[in-house]
Amino acid sequence: MRDKSFWILLVLLLAGIVLGGFLGSLAEGNAWLSWLNFGQSFGLDEPLVLNLGVLVITFGLSIKITMASIFGVAAALVIYRYI
Repeated sequence: MRDKSFWILLVLLLAGIVLGGFLGSLAEGNAWLSWLNFGQSFGLDEPLVLNLGVLVITFGLSIKITMASIFGVAAALVIYRYI
């Protein structure tokens, strides 16, 4: 059995999340497919700002998990299994 790379899995999972989220946002306007955009959003509502006088650093993170992104992750895992 050949050794599968962690990086390939990571790229496939990220691609599945992004494509699933994109398809979910496209389906938002369609009455029959609007359930694909159903999900939960979590993260920082306001970005965290660290002002050091000379340098200002802003931290922020927001994640939205939708049904379409879950299907994208599942598809990525199936593709990874058959690579």
